Amino acid sequence: MAAVRAWNAQLGPDAVWLACSHGDVIKAILADALGLHLDQFQRIVVDPASISVVTYTETRPFVVRVNDTGGDVSGLVPPPRKRRRAKASSDAVVGGGAGTTA
Repeated sequence: MAAVRAWNAQLGPDAVWLACSHGDVIKAILADALGLHLDQFQRIVVDPASISVVTYTETRPFVVRVNDTGGDVSGLVPPPRKRRRAKASSDAVVGGGAGTTA
């Protein structure tokens, strides 16, 4: 987890990057992002070639997708940056929301 968080910090908050690994490694990353003890990572299902997405913020990670095998990844690409950008909240939307963290 230290390596994942360090790499994310090095790339910066606007970076979109990929970590490709075996299922147990991905499940361990997801368990950490979900706040689960590592002993519980086997409760998470990660199929071969599936996509799971975690967004790291200053406050906490957000699990955006888990075990997605749908094929459409266009929603993972952030929109073009505008000249002025307000700092995105690193807290969860109260009561749910539209499913975005930015």
